[in-house]
Amino acid sequence: MRIVIVGAGEVGTHLAKMLSNEEQDIIVMDPENKKLEPLENYNLLTYQGSAISFSDLSAVKTGSCDLFIAVTKSEARNILSCSMAKRLGAKKTVARIDNDEFFNANWREHFTTLGIDHLIYPEMLAAKEIANAIKRTWARNWFELFDGELIVVGVKIRSNARIVNHMLKDVANISNFLHVSAIKRNREIIIPRGDDRVLENDIVYIATTRDHIDEVREVCGKTQSPVDNVLVVGGNDIAEQLIKKLGKTVDIKIIESDLDRCDYLAQRYPNCKIVQGDFRDTELNEEESVSYYDAFIALGDNSAVNMMECMIAKTNGVPKTIAQVEDIQFIYEAEALNIGTIVNKKLLASSRIYQILIDADEDNARCLALADAEVAEVIVEEGDRVTRADVKDLKLSRDFTIAGLVRDGKGQLVNGNTRIQAGDHVVVFCLQGAMHKLDKYFS
Repeated sequence: MRIVIVGAGEVGTHLAKMLSNEEQDIIVMDPENKKLEPLENYNLLTYQGSAISFSDLSAVKTGSCDLFIAVTKSEARNILSCSMAKRLGAKKTVARIDNDEFFNANWREHFTTLGIDHLIYPEMLAAKEIANAIKRTWARNWFELFDGELIVVGVKIRSNARIVNHMLKDVANISNFLHVSAIKRNREIIIPRGDDRVLENDIVYIATTRDHIDEVREVCGKTQSPVDNVLVVGGNDIAEQLIKKLGKTVDIKIIESDLDRCDYLAQRYPNCKIVQGDFRDTELNEEESVSYYDAFIALGDNSAVNMMECMIAKTNGVPKTIAQVEDIQFIYEAEALNIGTIVNKKLLASSRIYQILIDADEDNARCLALADAEVAEVIVEEGDRVTRADVKDLKLSRDFTIAGLVRDGKGQLVNGNTRIQAGDHVVVFCLQGAMHKLDKYFS
């Protein structure tokens, strides 16, 4: 597949690096050569040029590309660039935007007419992720696939979990309704096999079906905490989208240092309490009584500060803490510090775009927003190697595992005795860079 990415910012760079491992034909374009230089050691091409120049777009053969992705900092530039790319012959286009109004169904036809197939708003994706985390406080991550027929939940394992220290082949004796699909241990993602053990402090990614969520929670030793009030530090676009998502279901207070931004939020959202100040100020911290809140969300621009603020909130007894961590290298440290749910816009945006790449139905599916693992949803075809034997006899690569499938509209988990059939929709967990190994088993 030929892919053109314009914009070598955080989202474009991360996406390019991720896709470069998948043996795709990728070219990244940006007007600033210094942004392109870090990509020169990856399996891709770079081109210094403008996203809104027909000459430059033609130079990178945009007209013959399968997917054109515009993720510059300028919304208008991305929209125009996609329109120009479609005019040149690009098959599918994706534009990063900064305005949730554009998602209104009334304007969908307008953007289609302009030649834009998909819109990506990273801040909205982050707000959705946070809203999900507040609804399910016991989970680190929550992914629904195939309209919720299969669910993947990320959970931090403590000593009270019933599956701790058990080999996976023995977990079936505890519960038949969960499939441990991946384990994050320290800095490593493990695609486990039957003789691997679940250890204390692991983050496990468990596939299950919607009817057995409560059982998974109980097996993992977790409880659901109600959230009635939330303290948010940072009044950025994510905070604004979060207000819209949560509506009047919870009481929200926002602490923001910029006075003009405070005035804007106070006028737009009178149901929220807006406080001007710096959360790190001891006097303000004591005045706001952080221990009163059921959830604490740090959305500042500085990842380290967000992590520190969540640690302060944890120390003060807040049950659920969520940090925006935009530096991927800090994600492992954040997880080790046990500060709760981690949100990263570039991972979320890249996952959504990757989902578009594999032709998933974005209304019914989610791709894992993880730094070093991927998920594929594959429709099994007649004659695929994966249909020729039970899963235990397929000699699958250790770089991936088949977690579950949907057959005749009903989700089910996969074990060694499962025989996959043509027409099944299967979910595969894969180490980053190993997605191409699926070709051996699927058409």
